[in-house]
Amino acid sequence: MKVVATSLLIVATVIYFLMRWLEHRDGANVAAWVGYVRSAAEAGMVGALADWFAVTALFKKPLGLPIPHTALIPRKKDQIGDQLGEFVEENFLTPTVIEGRVESLRLPQRVSHWIADPAHSEQISAEAGRLIGLVAEMLDDEDVERFITSTVRWVAEPQWGPPAGRVLEQLIAENRVEPVIQLLCDRAYDWAVGSQDVIDRVVDRDGPSWSPKFVNLLVGDKIHRELVEFARKVRDDPDHEVRGAMRAFAAKFADDLQHDPATIERLERVKSEFIGRDEVTGAASTAWKAGKAVIEELIADPHGTLRATLADSVIEVGKRIEGDQALQDKMTQWTVRAARHIAENYSREIISVITDTVRSWDAEETSRKIELQVGRDLQFIRINGTVVGALAGLVIYTISVLLFH
Repeated sequence: MKVVATSLLIVATVIYFLMRWLEHRDGANVAAWVGYVRSAAEAGMVGALADWFAVTALFKKPLGLPIPHTALIPRKKDQIGDQLGEFVEENFLTPTVIEGRVESLRLPQRVSHWIADPAHSEQISAEAGRLIGLVAEMLDDEDVERFITSTVRWVAEPQWGPPAGRVLEQLIAENRVEPVIQLLCDRAYDWAVGSQDVIDRVVDRDGPSWSPKFVNLLVGDKIHRELVEFARKVRDDPDHEVRGAMRAFAAKFADDLQHDPATIERLERVKSEFIGRDEVTGAASTAWKAGKAVIEELIADPHGTLRATLADSVIEVGKRIEGDQALQDKMTQWTVRAARHIAENYSREIISVITDTVRSWDAEETSRKIELQVGRDLQFIRINGTVVGALAGLVIYTISVLLFH
């Protein structure tokens, strides 16, 4: 396009000097049409040169001369970036504009409709697997192990006794301990039913050496029957005194955990010994490596259970949202509020992406890139300047001839 525009300037220049040569050669006898053509060519040259200067001055200094107000884009690059950022902020990132646009998009409805479509299940599965794999890849094994270990130590740092006692006290007040007592009674009864062999061995070992064998068997059988009957009564009677003693023990233990220094100290020692064991500290590394290996293996299989389950879960969530208009409206309001909050509090940070990026550009390189993007249209300006200038010169010369000849 530069060649085309420059060629028109050259053509106008050649025509102008040719007409001037004819005028010089023929003098007063020159043909009348020569003046019209010369004026058109002369004005076309002026228009072409003027527009060439204007277009060139945007991007560089014409002919390298230090003419004021030229090379505007390289010189004003940073200001252009700031003004572009301000324009975007004032016209696109205002809370009102963002709020209206986000609300009109109805993102929850669109996203849920897309997710709920079974045709997208394979893509959802692939993306979910890729996301999980990316997260697992980004997490360094040593960092994760240190994090888990630090978390365990952080949890173990405060005293466990008082909070554990308060929790137990609350559970007792809400009658949440009763199922545990019932479970213990059930297990005690089951043990009693199957304890015949144990009782017989104890009687044989600890009974009198002179006692006959059959006597030991009778004693063992009697003890077993009494034990089973006693365990049955405890199991079936919610108000049995043994159960009452268990409840009293739980209440006393809850109180001791909160107020008895000796109990609190004993629990702290148990906690310290447990946390300090190599098995516990090494469990973080073992658990993470094993879990990561399993996840990577499951994710690698496109038809595996994990990816299929993830896809089915996402599709199910999408269907629920798609079929619940009230939930969609609520989620839309969430997105609107979130977008408004971002526009109100972080618009400058978002705009800084534009301004800082423009500032980081090399001035000459920026000018060259912009010129390449819009240069074709700018060369049309030069072409139009040549043509319009020539027409204007022709009209002016024609009017002057009509007025003064």
